[in-house]
Amino acid sequence: MGTTAKEEMAQFWEKNTRSNRPLSPHITIYKWSLPMAMSITHRGTGVALSMGVSLFSLGALLLPEQFPHYLALLKSLSLGPALICSAKFALAFPFTYHTWNGIRHLV
Repeated sequence: MGTTAKEEMAQFWEKNTRSNRPLSPHITIYKWSLPMAMSITHRGTGVALSMGVSLFSLGALLLPEQFPHYLALLKSLSLGPALICSAKFALAFPFTYHTWNGIRHLV
């Protein structure tokens, strides 16, 4: 008769423990490179864009007022130009980076 999956896993881990092998190639053994950092940033901006669109559309569905009301409310706060420019950059950067990096990848 064959062994069970539990016995096979026990044998596997016992063999790894005896041979002092690492569990798997860990990120600490890799030398960081520009393509690696760009790939991670591309994935991060993709997740951020997905979450942003999802939250915006959920807000549009659930909030009681129309968009112009909330825009007027934001304008009434009289935020400084530095904060407004920072917010615009925070909105534009993920979209711009993700788009251009996707085009670069396709080329």
